[in-house]
Order: sequence, then structure tokens, then C-alpha cells
Amino acid sequence: MQPFALNYARPAAELVTTTPYAYDPGLQLNVTSDGRIAAADLTLLRELGTTTSTAGSKTHFDD
Repeated sequence: MQPFALNYARPAAELVTTTPYAYDPGLQLNVTSDGRIAAADLTLLRELGTTTSTAGSKTHFDD
């Protein structure tokens, strides 16, 4: 017997996002495309809320 909810379950839509910063292994920080430290960009932080690194835990801030 199949649970009722599975008759209506759909895969979640995948969101296509681009990150306006990249990890710099030399600085060990996220930097913007023009080389500025992402955590110091107040406009970027207001828009995204955080700049999490993909190098380690997603819960740490780059400051």
C-alpha cells in the first residue's frame, strides 16, 4: 500500500543561483570579482545576509 501523500509528491524545483563572490585559498576568505573581501562589502551582506565559505562548515562567517 502506498501512502496517500506520495500520490501528490513532486520533486523540489532546483534553484539556479550565482554567487557574487568566490573563495580565495591564499587569503582563506571569500572575495568579490574585483578582489575585495566579501565580508567587508556591506551592500553584499545586506543583500545576502552572509558570505559562507564552501571550504568548510556552512555555519562559519568569513570575518
